[in-house]
Amino acid sequence: MTEKKKIFFNKKILIYGLGKTGISSYIFLKKNNKVFLFDDNKKTSINKKIINKSYFDYILVSPGINIRRCILKNYIKNNLNKIITDLDVFYSHYSKNLNISITGTNGKSTTAKILFHILKDQKKDVRLVGNIGNAILNEKKITKKTIFVIEISSYQIEYSRNFKANYAAILNLSPDHLERHGNFNNYIKTKFKLVTNQTNKNYAFFDKKNKYLKKFLNKKSLNPKIINVGKKSYIKEINKIKNPYFNTDGNKENLRFIFSIANKLKLKKKYLFKTINRFKGLNFRQQIIYNTKNISVINDSKATSFSSSINILKSLGKVYWLVGGIPKSGDNFFMTKKECLNFKAYIYGKNKNYFIKKLKNKLQYEHFKNLQSALKKIIFEIKSKKIKVHSTILFSPSAASFDTYKNFEERGKKFNKLLKNYNLKN
Repeated sequence: MTEKKKIFFNKKILIYGLGKTGISSYIFLKKNNKVFLFDDNKKTSINKKIINKSYFDYILVSPGINIRRCILKNYIKNNLNKIITDLDVFYSHYSKNLNISITGTNGKSTTAKILFHILKDQKKDVRLVGNIGNAILNEKKITKKTIFVIEISSYQIEYSRNFKANYAAILNLSPDHLERHGNFNNYIKTKFKLVTNQTNKNYAFFDKKNKYLKKFLNKKSLNPKIINVGKKSYIKEINKIKNPYFNTDGNKENLRFIFSIANKLKLKKKYLFKTINRFKGLNFRQQIIYNTKNISVINDSKATSFSSSINILKSLGKVYWLVGGIPKSGDNFFMTKKECLNFKAYIYGKNKNYFIKKLKNKLQYEHFKNLQSALKKIIFEIKSKKIKVHSTILFSPSAASFDTYKNFEERGKKFNKLLKNYNLKN
């Protein structure tokens, strides 16, 4: 047994949070350790009183647990040096396997999925894990050649202790999850921890001119080899892509990282272009669900912040924009009035006043009780006018879904269902 594997062998471990991460960690660790379970919302094998009196070697915290606001916050505060994640357990067992870890505010899932397809099409044993795909400890039949593509969130990075990314990519940064991290600076610092934890044998991919990362570059002596992924990177390659999905600025940025990582991996470009041109996109992420000569409908339910929506708005002409939900703390709409001349916002839901305040000086808007009434008004307007230029109905809420829906997937499905009630051809 290697020294790294011994870290989590014959230990007493508390797993906090019994979602996908917690359950997979329990199954993986229970064979060689004494494992206890706790969840704020479920009856588990150990209660709070026993935990406060117990000694644990490690506390494995699920990403969904906010250690500052959870039931065990006082216990956690006194045992911060024992916190680990499933990524730490994974790394202790598979440190010699290549892992490509993708983080950033927007585009993580899309970039990770495309890289997975590229590697798979080039006959590699590759696994897609983390926020997308399987929980990382659920993977089976792992060999020395197995490659892991990991979509990794700020929550996972914040709690991780030993995990090191062989290839770390920070796609972009804008205010997000501030209710968890406290402020934007803490959020950036957490993301950049993925790079500061690397060794001189690793590679870090990011835009050196990113204004938010500059101060971290200047203050810290970094170990990994830095690969600059600037806005002028791989222009010729991107221009060869025929897939309309990559017409937006956000998806072009994703491509720059994909080409950069693929280049370092020495992948065959011929097959690389084929895979990218075949990619159909992920559900509810800038997904074109209807397209004719005059009208397109895009379901971008995954957009939970203004920065997510701006990525696609900048690539469109006349837009009927559906926006609403639970706004993100510290979020702002950084587009000028001139840039929004052809946009009209259809604001829905109980937080309409927030969105009105953010958008009223930038573009035209109306507000509605719910998504259904907002969409109904858009359809009425489209059908009552003779459209002379191509127009887009954009469902990009710029907010979390939890006011009405379980998650963004449920919200996206609801929009598709509502749209089916209307015949846009007439």
